[in-house]
Amino acid sequence: MILTRRDAIAGLAGAALLPGCAARPSAGARAWLFSYFAGGRGAAPGLRLAASRDGLRFRAIGAGDVLLAPEVGESRLMRDPFLLKGPRHGDPWHLLWTTSWEGVTLGHATSHDLVHWSEQQALPVMASVPGTRNVWAPEMIWDARRHRFVLFWSSTVAGRFPETAGTSENGYNHRLWYATTRDFRTVSPPQLLWDPGFSVIDATFVDHPTRGLRLIVKDETLTPERKHLRIARAQSPTGPFTRLSSPFTPSWVEGPAAVTIGAWTYVFYDRYRDGSWGAVRSPDLSDWEDASGLIEMPAGARHGTIVAAPLALVAALGAR
Repeated sequence: MILTRRDAIAGLAGAALLPGCAARPSAGARAWLFSYFAGGRGAAPGLRLAASRDGLRFRAIGAGDVLLAPEVGESRLMRDPFLLKGPRHGDPWHLLWTTSWEGVTLGHATSHDLVHWSEQQALPVMASVPGTRNVWAPEMIWDARRHRFVLFWSSTVAGRFPETAGTSENGYNHRLWYATTRDFRTVSPPQLLWDPGFSVIDATFVDHPTRGLRLIVKDETLTPERKHLRIARAQSPTGPFTRLSSPFTPSWVEGPAAVTIGAWTYVFYDRYRDGSWGAVRSPDLSDWEDASGLIEMPAGARHGTIVAAPLALVAALGAR
């Protein structure tokens, strides 16, 4: 069900958007948000959001309208929008995104309510690395031990890693890179985060309450065909990392979004060749089973992030 303005006026925002929730959410009640971009010819670039009460079935907010249009970067695109709340009370939400198919920047903006946004930044995170072709699918994680954000992404750098040259499309040969910041005004020089021995994109972390920190990546190898997701243990956001697991998804998927709900960790993935979504789940981050039949995603949704959010915030978004 899509929330209408009539619902909002009637005071039913939370109930209409999130079945089973009260019209006036109690303090501390939680819901889930999915940040995404829309695929398909003619889709306007920009941030879209969807909401869920159970973390599995998502409904588009505002009929899937663009909530933030991109204004920065080489191509002024917005792909792979990543959403994360700052670690301290009163901190804003941070949004990162891919700004261009080819270039050296990533996009960044902040908001306290996901409606009113700061001025957008194009952070030239790979400008100091000669031969950089691209900066794809940026994400970040809070490093609590060092009190800093770790920004990470995939880049192809001409001449690097010749042992896997020609194994991905269009001459791409990605590895994971990172930089750190405390304030998004000063960003450290980029460093190689991980070379797993193959072209790799779409990295995301899972910080499990009992199993610890894990890194999920897509093996982007085309020859021989892989294109699946794998997982490794991480001692910290900057490694070291253990050897990757065997694939735990089918081939030809990307954009993993991980969330732990109760005893299960779910990993959603974008089946980008047919425009649909799938999911797997695991009780221990080792043994996985298909969970595609349990999820619902907005039509046309592509690569994004799933994050917990206050239910009152989600209801307010629906009442816009």
